[in-house]
Amino acid sequence: MSRGRLETLLGSEPDVEVVGTAADGEHAVDAIRSLEPNLVFLDVNMPGLSGPEVVREIGPEAMPATIFVTAHDGHALEAFDLEAIDYVVKPFDDERFAQALRRAREVLELSELGRLRNQLIAALQGTGASAPPAEAAREDPAYLERIPIESRGKVQVVDVNDIDFMVSSGPYVELNAGGKTHLIRESLQSLDDRLDPARFIRIHRSIIVRIALVAALHKAAGGDYEVELRTGARLKVSRTRREELERRLGITR
Repeated sequence: MSRGRLETLLGSEPDVEVVGTAADGEHAVDAIRSLEPNLVFLDVNMPGLSGPEVVREIGPEAMPATIFVTAHDGHALEAFDLEAIDYVVKPFDDERFAQALRRAREVLELSELGRLRNQLIAALQGTGASAPPAEAAREDPAYLERIPIESRGKVQVVDVNDIDFMVSSGPYVELNAGGKTHLIRESLQSLDDRLDPARFIRIHRSIIVRIALVAALHKAAGGDYEVELRTGARLKVSRTRREELERRLGITR
């Protein structure tokens, strides 16, 4: 009955095609791998593998955009830990379903723009070949120099030297540059791997800052630390990363 209702609702969408359904977790894994859908509506409690187990079996990175649909709301945190787009509790009305589908469309649009962004990254990195020899010697082409940002169907480019800090936000990263915040669908780890470590440092599992902007290191309550940037922003420093930050700032004890 639940699958039938979803098929009915999706069938009324002119640009949506239901490519398959599955009655249990094992068949869901097989269907997702063979049909390669753009979007999956996945129940949490199913015969065999549960919804979260299906995601782990396929792998969160390989899993299509996913909306969990369930009669129980006790697994919401786990669902979002697995980077689900939304979590819909049964019974749901048409408006709640439309909201979840609208959110999925936005994510899928970002994914398509992300593909275009990757093409632009390759093109931008390729321009380094025509740079003057002295400049080429100073810059390692393995490091990002510009980050394309998609917004409302257009792509703008942000120079990494204009970035203040970056904060992980689920499957996105909030990039703060010149008082503006941009949202990109990329992991913080992926950016960390491609940023010049001489200019950027990860101060928390969810925060990267441009070292040149660090103005002060403050000791907060409970033994925690915060950095203060020249812009006035204050950001938490994890205890495991404080010593490396102090070393990079030339702080000795």
